[in-house]
Amino acid sequence: MAALAGVEAVVHMAGIPDEAPFADLLEANVLCTHHVLEAARVNGIARTVLASSNRAAGFYPNAHLTRPRDAVRPDGLYGVSKVAVEALGRMYADKFGLSVSCLRIGSFEDVPSEARHLATWLSHRDAGGFVREALRAGAPGDFDITYAVSGNPRRFWELTGSYTPVDDASAYAEKIAGADAPFAPDAPQSGHFATPEFTLPHLPNLPHLPRP
Repeated sequence: MAALAGVEAVVHMAGIPDEAPFADLLEANVLCTHHVLEAARVNGIARTVLASSNRAAGFYPNAHLTRPRDAVRPDGLYGVSKVAVEALGRMYADKFGLSVSCLRIGSFEDVPSEARHLATWLSHRDAGGFVREALRAGAPGDFDITYAVSGNPRRFWELTGSYTPVDDASAYAEKIAGADAPFAPDAPQSGHFATPEFTLPHLPNLPHLPRP
């Protein structure tokens, strides 16, 4: 509450940025977001921008152009935590009249370094552009979800909002192994993040229970 006193807008980017034990994700990503939104409500802050992730809908296949209002399809426990972040933002906008924007961040890297990044890369410059535009938009009670991704021709996600990205992952294609290979149309957009093996190490080792 004290940290946000007198603040006009908040950009909340803190949290665990990858797969982890669910209890840790709930505390760092979900509960902390609730603290930020509640402080924004009490302090009458005009605009709150939250870091979501493309992995809130990472199980859509590569051939699908994913839109912000498509049903969520999280690719793992981290994706589930970001779905909860979006749900909190929606509730605070609907119930308390906050103005909230959720940015589904792509692959935020200095430069793209793998074939999937040809679709998902978000440059540092474009990240700043999406955040600045999110801070300018919105009236009391407004809620929006925007994919924050650079202007990659192979991107999986619909660009909405008024910011036009200026960078393009294809400029780095000649340095990326497998850049010429097409994406498997039925494979998840999250790539290896969607595999069971990526989540299983973070699940508790519970004993097998017989079926009732």
